[in-house]
Amino acid sequence: MLRTLLKSKLHRAAVTDANIDYEGSITIPTDLMEKADLWDGEKVLVTSITSGARLETYVIPGPRGSGQIVINGAAAHLINTGHRVTIMAWGESENPIIPKRLLLNERNEIVNETVL
Repeated sequence: MLRTLLKSKLHRAAVTDANIDYEGSITIPTDLMEKADLWDGEKVLVTSITSGARLETYVIPGPRGSGQIVINGAAAHLINTGHRVTIMAWGESENPIIPKRLLLNERNEIVNETVL
């Protein structure tokens, strides 16, 4: 039996911009994508700690080291600049998955790699 398990988590990321006119997605810096094991185009669940909004979208890479987390398209009506969010991706497996779980500060720098 396949189970759906947490694979990647960026906790308390700060949304640096919200672009309603973009086609859709969430922009995440390439260095954070690599550290969290996220791929270009991968489906993610984004939850706003600020407003409680939840949405699914896909990842697009942003400039390495920029710290820019950008909500694009219609999702920008739900999650805005300044919101703190958790970004999660899932994997399906018959075996346990050890997720990459990263706690970020207000500049989207990794401050802890063992957050639950």
